[in-house]
Amino acid sequence: MKQSVNLLVICGPNASGKTHLGVILAQKTGGEIISADSRQVYRGMDIGTGKEISEYTTPQGAVPFHLIDIVEPDEIYTIYHYQKDFYRVFREIQARKKLPLLVGGTGLYIEAVLKYYRIPNVPENELLRKELMKKDTRSLLEQLYTFDSAQVEKTDTSSKKRIVRAIEIAMYAQDHEIEWGCSNPPEIVPLVLGIQWDRQKLRQRIDKRLNDRLKEGMIDEVGGLMKKGISSHRFSLFGMEYKFIAQYLTGKLSYDDMVKGLRNAICQLAKRQETWFRGMERRGVPVHWIHEADPGEAFKIIEKHTFIY
Repeated sequence: MKQSVNLLVICGPNASGKTHLGVILAQKTGGEIISADSRQVYRGMDIGTGKEISEYTTPQGAVPFHLIDIVEPDEIYTIYHYQKDFYRVFREIQARKKLPLLVGGTGLYIEAVLKYYRIPNVPENELLRKELMKKDTRSLLEQLYTFDSAQVEKTDTSSKKRIVRAIEIAMYAQDHEIEWGCSNPPEIVPLVLGIQWDRQKLRQRIDKRLNDRLKEGMIDEVGGLMKKGISSHRFSLFGMEYKFIAQYLTGKLSYDDMVKGLRNAICQLAKRQETWFRGMERRGVPVHWIHEADPGEAFKIIEKHTFIY
């Protein structure tokens, strides 16, 4: 008997072919894509985030997409906002009798909507973050433990930014009553497809994509954002492409050191993403693994399920 699901999820590390596979499956199912990328929400951050809008238009027609280009780079957009926006868009797609497809590599966003995380609506404190980011990970974890020992277990300790955010929330809670998200969420029954690659092949794909983006004008893109007044600290929070290129443009890194540092950072992120999705599986979210984003493998799994709208 076929299992019934109402959400198709395609997740995987950087450069794994998520968007391409998502578009193929959206056309196959007549669905609409909801992006799960923490940086593609920002307008003007296109090349650096891999926001390849052209992929959504194919000879077979255009695939509708959501939660891309919805805020300015200087606006604060947190996982609280993402979860709220996702549930709204999910309901809208269902109302159109279409299948929602959640596609992306930000594992925390994906797990937050699938497992109905109760997320605090706490504003970012840029000055506090700037000071905290100067500390090493061990010191940050010790500081978080003094504020909220239980939160240490719930925090992605492989990410310094996540630890800083947890401290930020804990400190805010000392003097404020926190508004929590996830009130009256829609019922979600997901089918999760995870993309896996041989580590060496994935690194080759990352290298090629980085070289392509540099040729496409990624440095000019960052320079243009800097001219609009986006702070260097803000760029450091965006991470990777924006952090390293901003350091290059301000003379803190040579071109070669920028490329080397960026390549290593992207590979490290891909490894963390793989670890997250494996962990998500251990935390109770079944994942069907697809080798090298093969549509044929994905179709075989999909055929065993019935989509409900």
